[in-house]
Amino acid sequence: MEAVTLSEAKIYVGTYGKYNAGSIFSKWFDLSDYSDKEEFYEACRELHKDEEDAEYMFQDWENIPDGLIGESWLSEKFFDLRDAVEDFDDSRQEAFFTWCNYKGYDFDDKDAADLVSSFEDEYQGEYDDEEDFAYQIIEECYDLPEFAKTDFDYAKFARDLFCGDYWIDNGFVFRCA
Repeated sequence: MEAVTLSEAKIYVGTYGKYNAGSIFSKWFDLSDYSDKEEFYEACRELHKDEEDAEYMFQDWENIPDGLIGESWLSEKFFDLRDAVEDFDDSRQEAFFTWCNYKGYDFDDKDAADLVSSFEDEYQGEYDDEEDFAYQIIEECYDLPEFAKTDFDYAKFARDLFCGDYWIDNGFVFRCA
């Protein structure tokens, strides 16, 4: 999954009428300029006020996961989700959408705050690989003497951890729930 940052989301909005008439007249809309979907659509109406009952065509977009947008629709949940993850840095947002994708969540069926809360419960952090995470677990959870750490089989421990308790995708580690 391509990394996205919802606070930098943009949509290139044209209309089907103009497109079918051979015009690609449009404009990039920065969604951070709008507080909700209605305000965004009002700006679209203003741009295309020369058409009565214009059918908007989202010809391109950036920083919006596919589950939140299509050629002719923007999810009702986009702005709620954008606001719910606004304090996440880029890496944490990428982890969040990796987690959502893995879980197969339909954003329109879930409350944004509940999604973020569930993500926070399961997200463990970003690691180089499974063994790197195993090292961290040993350091945090076990009081092994130094000589035992040098003989410890971190690779086998990592394999056991990821057989059922955790999963990893693109360096992001999550607890299985």
